Amino acid sequence: MAAVIGLVAVVAGVAVMVTAAGQPKPVPSVGWAEVVSLAAATSGLLFGTGLLCLPGMAPTVGAATRLSLDGLIIAVAVWFVGWVLVAEPTRLLGSAPVVGAPILLATASAALIVGLATVVVFRVSSPRRRLGALAGGSAATTVGGLGVATGLFQADEGLAVGGAAVAVAGLLTVALVLRGFDRPCESDIDPTRREGEHAVLPILAMAVSAVYHHLQDGRFGPYGVAAFSVGGFALVARQYLTLHDVRRYARRLVEGEAHFRELAHTDALTGLANRRGLLRDLHRCAERGTGCVLFLLDLDGFKNVNDVRGHDAGDAVLAEVGRRLRGPLRSGDVAARLGGDEFAVLLPGPPPTTDQVGERLLAALGAAYELPEGPVFLSASIGIAGWAGQPDVELLLRHADLALRYAKQRGKNRFERYDVAYDQLLSRRATLEHELRGAIERDELRLVFQPVASLPSVRPVGAEALLRWRHPELGAVRPDEFIPLAEECGMIAKLGAWVLDQACYQLSRWLADGHDVWVSVNVSPRELHAPAYVGQVTDALRVHRVPPQRLVLEVTEHAVATDLDELIRRLTALRRTGVRIALDDFGAGYSSLGQLRRLPLDILKIDHSLVAGHEPVHPVDADGPAFAPMVDIVMRLGHQLGLGVIAEGVTTPTELAEVVAAGCHFGQGALLGWGVPAEHLEAMLEAATSSKAPPVATSAPPVLASGPPPPRRLPSLPVPGQPVSE
Repeated sequence: MAAVIGLVAVVAGVAVMVTAAGQPKPVPSVGWAEVVSLAAATSGLLFGTGLLCLPGMAPTVGAATRLSLDGLIIAVAVWFVGWVLVAEPTRLLGSAPVVGAPILLATASAALIVGLATVVVFRVSSPRRRLGALAGGSAATTVGGLGVATGLFQADEGLAVGGAAVAVAGLLTVALVLRGFDRPCESDIDPTRREGEHAVLPILAMAVSAVYHHLQDGRFGPYGVAAFSVGGFALVARQYLTLHDVRRYARRLVEGEAHFRELAHTDALTGLANRRGLLRDLHRCAERGTGCVLFLLDLDGFKNVNDVRGHDAGDAVLAEVGRRLRGPLRSGDVAARLGGDEFAVLLPGPPPTTDQVGERLLAALGAAYELPEGPVFLSASIGIAGWAGQPDVELLLRHADLALRYAKQRGKNRFERYDVAYDQLLSRRATLEHELRGAIERDELRLVFQPVASLPSVRPVGAEALLRWRHPELGAVRPDEFIPLAEECGMIAKLGAWVLDQACYQLSRWLADGHDVWVSVNVSPRELHAPAYVGQVTDALRVHRVPPQRLVLEVTEHAVATDLDELIRRLTALRRTGVRIALDDFGAGYSSLGQLRRLPLDILKIDHSLVAGHEPVHPVDADGPAFAPMVDIVMRLGHQLGLGVIAEGVTTPTELAEVVAAGCHFGQGALLGWGVPAEHLEAMLEAATSSKAPPVATSAPPVLASGPPPPRRLPSLPVPGQPVSE
């Protein structure tokens, strides 16, 4: 529309000039000059509006207003400087023609489009070249129309033709640019950036022009005062909008900072506080000096959810845990996810009944987690701690963590309150772990051998190698204390290799001395599943020249609870070397009759709970001795499967008599001998081969001395399939 109006105005003005050129004396065409002036002014205003309405030029009303004010300030400066250049008394460009309101309106429109074009070129980053050409063409069209109108008014053919040429060039430029203008503009309107030159430089130019005009004794007419006033008000409005934008931007910054600060203290998955958020609330409680109770929670078995169901299912479970933790909390209580499957609950204020809270948390977390693949059941271990005197955040976290570790050690799915004894336990545990790593090199480990005796003669026919540790400062460390620790810290393989080597070495010495004896060694599940363990056993037998059938490897029933198929493969590979396999603590673990039929075993070792845990049964013949019913059942089962049977934990003569009556031919326990050094067991073997032991009474421990030597060799544990005889 602006181009059409500008083109019509130019054509009309040129036509009038051509018509007037044939007259003998050119006469100013004032009426047509006013029409062309109004058309040029309208065209300039429409061009300016079109520039602001380009896609992406001014995305908001505020941006359009700021661009318009910037253009207005430049336009006023251009108009004012031009007025000074033609006004009395300066007249640097000659005297100003006497013009009417339409010409003034056209000059204002031309100045405005020049100002907007300047702003567009400098304020829009892309596409800058096309926009520059478009803005320049728009300004040229308006200025050219103003030239045509002025030429008509002054009857100046040269000025009118020159203005027409400029206007036509501007129109062609606009047409060419708009033809290839196919993408939105990218305006660079940011109140935080430095952009004062758009306002300062034009006002500075106006001030310099005004001072110069005043020094030339010039007067400021109503048009000059009006221009200066409009420029000043535009500058004030522009700065007010800028200040408003800066304030709004600062407010958004404050809100964003608060939002991101909250995000920094919030777990994204569960919506609970994270570790940083929990620490913030703990420090607030410490600063106020108020009491608080901290619950640390760890999900038991959560790793299986990730391994079996996938991490998406694990994330769904964690999100549900977050919802369940928020449920029973009071206002002011804080639930947090510290990482992984570890959570925390902080109860500020006077300590509540921690047992009730702990029970509610266990119940909430122990309910089924419904997933698309099926429900998941988990439990939780909880450690509880509160301020112990002066508030200390780090100490509180440490106490709660110690209580959590103690809850896990005591079987999980429970809560434990912190006790000062936990510090001692942890300190001793850390010391033991550190000292255990160098125990072999410092020669602090020893093997003792608990005899396995044939029954009822109680002659030693074998021995179980037991590991003992005596530290120069800690003293004798119990096996039930350092062996589980070795399994947790990865030392069990090294200890097991040392035990195997020492046991084979001692067995080779006994065999070289002519003793008919075998030795058993306990094997941990971690050793058993190590790929190199079979080769390790083979190497030990070869180095010490021990017949493989003289070595027995004892596997606990707890190892059966792992991967049964893998266990069978490992035991089968060990059996191929010629060693014998014993299932230790039978009756106290997880093995079943079906598993016994599949496992490649040679020996069953009956757990002490089956030996001493039942009332003896008398046979139908009242004169016969009473026997242990469970031992009798295991004996029959072992014989049916072709296995040797050893009764463990025989501690009293009554138990010994019951085991013998049940038909068990081998026993082990405190009554038959404690774990003793190798030289002591060797003395027992020497005594057994040089004397005949008396029958065992049911009221006194057996005596392994006196009497002539037996006429036959001492029996060793039978190979599967061979009958047991005494």
